Amino acid sequence: MSICRLTIYCLLTTGLLAACSTAKPPVSATAAMITPVWQSDVYTLYRDRVVQGKYEARALSATELVSNYQSPENSFASPEVEFKFSLNGKDNEMVAGLNHVLKALPAAAGAPVEVPLITFGQRYVDSRPVPANTYLAPNTPVKIQLDLRPVLAAFRKQGYFTTVKGDKLYQQDFKHVYVAGGTAPLSWDFDNLVTRPELELKDPNGDGIYEVTLLLNQPQAAKTTAGQWKQSIDTADLPQYTSDYPLADALYNLALEEARRAVEPDSTFRTGKEWAGVWTRDISYSIILAQATLQPKVAMNSLLRKVSADGRIIQDTGTGGAYPCSTDRVVWATAAWEIYKATGDEAWLRKVYPIIKKSIADDRQNAYDPATGLVRGESSFLDWREQTYPRWMQPVDIYLSQTLGTNAVHYQANVVMAQMAGKLGDPGAAARYKRQAQALKDAMNEHLWQPEKGYYGQYLYGRTALTLSPKAEALGEALSVLFGVAEGERAQEVVARTPTTAFGIPCIYPQISGIPPYHNNAVWPFVQSFWALAAAKAGNEQAVTESMAAIYRPAALFLTNKENYVAENGDFAGTQINSSNMLWSLSGSLSLVYKVLFGMDWQADRLVFRPFVPQAFQGQRRLSNFKYRRAVLDIYMQGFGNEISSITLDGQPLAGAAIPGTLTGRHTVKILLSSVAPPAAAVTRVANAFAPETPVIAAPAAAAGVLQWGAVAGATQYRVLKNGQFLSKTTELQVPVPAVAPGFVTYQVVAVNAAGHESFASEPLEYGADAAARQVQLETVAAKGTQPYKGYSGQGFVEITPAKNQSLTIPVTVPETGLYALDFRYANGNGPLNTNNRCAIRTLRRGPELLGTVVLPQRGVDEWSNWGFSNAVLVRLEKGTHPLTLAYEPANANMNGEVNQAMLDYLRVRKMD
Repeated sequence: MSICRLTIYCLLTTGLLAACSTAKPPVSATAAMITPVWQSDVYTLYRDRVVQGKYEARALSATELVSNYQSPENSFASPEVEFKFSLNGKDNEMVAGLNHVLKALPAAAGAPVEVPLITFGQRYVDSRPVPANTYLAPNTPVKIQLDLRPVLAAFRKQGYFTTVKGDKLYQQDFKHVYVAGGTAPLSWDFDNLVTRPELELKDPNGDGIYEVTLLLNQPQAAKTTAGQWKQSIDTADLPQYTSDYPLADALYNLALEEARRAVEPDSTFRTGKEWAGVWTRDISYSIILAQATLQPKVAMNSLLRKVSADGRIIQDTGTGGAYPCSTDRVVWATAAWEIYKATGDEAWLRKVYPIIKKSIADDRQNAYDPATGLVRGESSFLDWREQTYPRWMQPVDIYLSQTLGTNAVHYQANVVMAQMAGKLGDPGAAARYKRQAQALKDAMNEHLWQPEKGYYGQYLYGRTALTLSPKAEALGEALSVLFGVAEGERAQEVVARTPTTAFGIPCIYPQISGIPPYHNNAVWPFVQSFWALAAAKAGNEQAVTESMAAIYRPAALFLTNKENYVAENGDFAGTQINSSNMLWSLSGSLSLVYKVLFGMDWQADRLVFRPFVPQAFQGQRRLSNFKYRRAVLDIYMQGFGNEISSITLDGQPLAGAAIPGTLTGRHTVKILLSSVAPPAAAVTRVANAFAPETPVIAAPAAAAGVLQWGAVAGATQYRVLKNGQFLSKTTELQVPVPAVAPGFVTYQVVAVNAAGHESFASEPLEYGADAAARQVQLETVAAKGTQPYKGYSGQGFVEITPAKNQSLTIPVTVPETGLYALDFRYANGNGPLNTNNRCAIRTLRRGPELLGTVVLPQRGVDEWSNWGFSNAVLVRLEKGTHPLTLAYEPANANMNGEVNQAMLDYLRVRKMD
């Protein structure tokens, strides 16, 4: 900056006059602009621009940016195309990791590349070599033919086809055949193939040979961004930010403009340019980051849009029919509290309190695991099954998982409710929610903490026995620090030791092999923003600096706040789904100014400043026209570090660096930082790495007293688990197991590579005399259903709805006292595995005693002959007969509100070993 600018600033801010007279002479403006603010092996951030190889984005002014970035996605596409076929949009042709391989090399002029006829389930591998420097030609037509006659023959012979996973697909449930793959327009997103008619194979002449012709590497489909952004919406009524960093100023203004574009005509938030509608988690995280203070009325409207008619928070549509397979809806509570802290609106507080109270009460019945004290349900925001879970996990398995991020938001929801109850004069409720929060915190630190790694595990997962996935989960790690689950040295350790990659902190680490980028192998700017907040709280300057760079780089190069980008190369175009003008990404960018640099900490009755300015971003900055309740603040700040040397309000010292919530009118705040860097703290930078594939156990071998599995590429050893606990390790592909004993146990295998990265544990193999166990046919306790569904056992099945068979009394007889696993064989054809909101829910009781919740997720659109098992409820039973009750209770209301239906075949009763 110039001497003149510094002098003028000092004169305007008399409280900083002494500091100006003793400051070191500043470097010249030119020198400052050519000195990197942040530099790595892949990109460099300067005050006015970012440079990544041959690409550069530059701020021409505070309201104009230019960029020459072009996605490299289509330039050097490999001709090696992996794909597999799908019946009804399921990954059911070959085992995970086994795909067909085509070398899409140039054919005769104008002729399509023809794949030899492939029989469903029989792998095809094109063995031709690929010449050096040969890439997939633009607009390559590929004709794929599939021989489905063995499947159709099975339909004719026995009425069903048994898939590679052992599921029976009945002829009446067979709807479509698709091709999935990794080269656009192919996609590995099996669950959404039903929305991609261009990927459906057809049988035009009815001979059982299905075919489709695809056009690969279409240049017209190449994803690009604009070359220039120039502010076109007036945002002068919003807080204005200026600093010595032109790029940061322009990106702030870009985020303000996009925040305005994210408001719909009905004054609710639009999630992104490509995503219409209000989504509970998206708006909640955005409100926590910035929108509570920036656009509080729109934030209120948006939260209230996500409340059901009976006064519960609505869980976004998702895995298996949403709630309770997904349970992160309570992040709504923290967003609602953030709005109160920003506005002081007590009418709002009284409105939201009963909504949160009712929702938490339902969650405690439906989703809390009494054994661990943790909350069940999908990882918060990581709601695309195979992107963060092993492929073998069904929606019911995801319900059983106990995840870091979701437990963090439940912990904070209880903390928030304790504070709300205190404000509303209910000390008894405040104490109760405080106890519940502490219990969750203790459970997280007991069951999810990894002392050998220095950060929390991703989740507990399994079926009747759980094990911990050791992957780092970025949002959960950040929230654990930010919300105070990790405190003191543990919080510092999480920030220092959680792996980060060259382009930012990936959603998970290490990545999952064979899964394309989206949550897997990707960085999400809003997650990076929460990581910046956590790093600031932990006092880790290097982590804060890197996070700011990781947020500024993509926004500048892409000239918009994208939802995500590939961790491997930083490109926005390589992820499965993306959007510009993304609400939580732009909110994260704004949070760098409000919550990191100026360190604004909204509390129930005041606004506290806890600034954190990394030395790399030192200098002067101003935030004017900032609205806090009934006051308007003009804030000036100089220096760097996270310690305040002086702070004044209208020239008078500001006690506790806190603005009282009762302040009215316009005021000036001046902050001088100590310009002393915090104590040095580590950052764990790693190369982006992939874990080995998940092993597959050969089930028949266990009966012979040997547990066997297939070799996993890159694995140097295997860990064997028994009931979720480590049993042994080996370099072989088998281990001996005891002879069949009463009861049953589960075995799993984990592959480990030379770098020490672990695969997911294999699907649990249930082994023992009671693995199949006794059954209670439910048509013996209620009238059997009349629908023409297939595949049930016994004499029929029972339909349950909120009105039909609302309560079933089921006699269960056991020959000896012990711990039993009780689950139900069921069908639910009310929706696909990946979306919608018709998961059926029931409560299992012994008299008045709550035994657990039975979750019956969707298994496919109109697939009513697709049978599977519910979650197992573990119950200690005395020898003899026990009348158990399965009932629809008020807490079992799902997100649909009307359709809460399933078909029940039998109750399975198995004694645990």
